[in-house]
This record gives sequence, structure tokens and C-alpha cells, in this order.
Amino acid sequence: MKAINQLLPTPNPHISDAVSSNSPSGIRPGNPAPRIPWAVKILYTAFMAVLVPVYWTQYGPTNFLYFCDVALFVTLLGVWWEKPIFASMAAVGILLPQCLWVADYFGHFVGLPLTGMTGYMFESERPVFLRGLSLFHGWLPFLLVFMVWRLGYDRRALWIWTATAWALVLICYFFMPAPGAVLENPLAPRNINYVYGLSETVGQTWMPQGLFVPTLMATLFAVLYLPAHLVLKKCFAQKALVAQSR
Repeated sequence: MKAINQLLPTPNPHISDAVSSNSPSGIRPGNPAPRIPWAVKILYTAFMAVLVPVYWTQYGPTNFLYFCDVALFVTLLGVWWEKPIFASMAAVGILLPQCLWVADYFGHFVGLPLTGMTGYMFESERPVFLRGLSLFHGWLPFLLVFMVWRLGYDRRALWIWTATAWALVLICYFFMPAPGAVLENPLAPRNINYVYGLSETVGQTWMPQGLFVPTLMATLFAVLYLPAHLVLKKCFAQKALVAQSR
């Protein structure tokens, strides 16, 4: 038996570590439990499996250019791959905007909408099921905080998400429908990511549009993304260095 064992190749621990560290779900020998529970993985994936085809058929593919929809896909990567960068990016990008969405949504119930950004949730011509799917704006921030708590916060997320958001702003401004555009699909989005102001029917008049776009980009970074980054970094400081090395 000893002679046979000598003929067998010796396992390379470095290869084993590389394979396990690159595997989705972060599963390693001796540590079979993923950091994101299987129930979360399955439920979130099932939600996405419903949302994507429904949004595609009802709103059209351009709807997936919204920051929040991009964050949904980034979150899906984080749920399965369990890399801190994905959860961190989505959290930096949508935590504060979704809080504003929720505040505006409940403001409608008392007749005091803050921005009007959730007005579509109260349009009777939109199917109730379709509007129900949009309630992810309310629970996604909590899921992302849970994921960052479990995986750690990657400080690179601020810059990667900001670059992504700025690219989306430019795409939506130069190539997507402006407010009031007449489209074949009445539910197709206009003024995606509010690059012309907060209204889907008329553009903003506060300043020249050529100045509004860079102002919007700077505001996104300074008012929404940077504060979220600072809070996440402070709350998960002990895990930040670990996340950075993954």
C-alpha cells in the first residue's frame, strides 16, 4: 500500500485553494455553508426570473438602464458569487436613492409626494402585478445591507459604481427618449435616470440642459454615493480590509 501511495501524485494545496476561492457561493472544503443563505439565493433568483421577462415585455429593454435595475443584476451576481465588490457597488448606488423612493411613495398616501418619482405606482392603467414588482425598491436596500454585513464592504465600490452611473447618464442623455417623447409602447420609459429633470413629460428649466447633465453627475457622487460609501465603510470597517483582498 505504501508503494502505491508513493506512485500517486501529491495534491497541490495551492491549486485546491485557487479552485475553491474562484467558485461561486464561496464554498470551500470544510466550510459547506455559503455566506449568503440558500433561501436568499433561491428566492432572489426566482424574483429576478419573474421580473426580467415581465419588465422586458411591458416596459421594453431600455428600462434596464435605470440605476435601480442595474443594481438588481449586480446584486444577483453578489448573491451567487459572494464577492464583496458586487454587494458593495449596489449598496453604494441605491441605498440613499431607494430611501428617497420609499419616502416619496408613502408621501403619496398623505397627499405630500416629495419628488413625484413614484407617481407611476398609482397609475391605474398599469397592472397591479406590474406595480407590485416595483416594490423591490423598498426591500432591496435591506437585502444589500445584510449582504454587506455578511460579505464585507469593498471600498473600491464607490469609484466603480460612480463610473458605471456616469456612463449610464451619458447613454440615457444622448441615446434614450427625452421627456414627452411619443413612443409606440406607452409604458416605455422616457427621461431614464432623470437626465432631463424629474418629469417624464417636460424637461427641467432650472438651467441650460448642457449644464444640467454634468451637475447631475456631480450631485450623484457628492450627495448620494459618497455619503453612502462613508457610512458603509464606517459601519463595516473591520471587514473592509478583508473584502479588499478578495
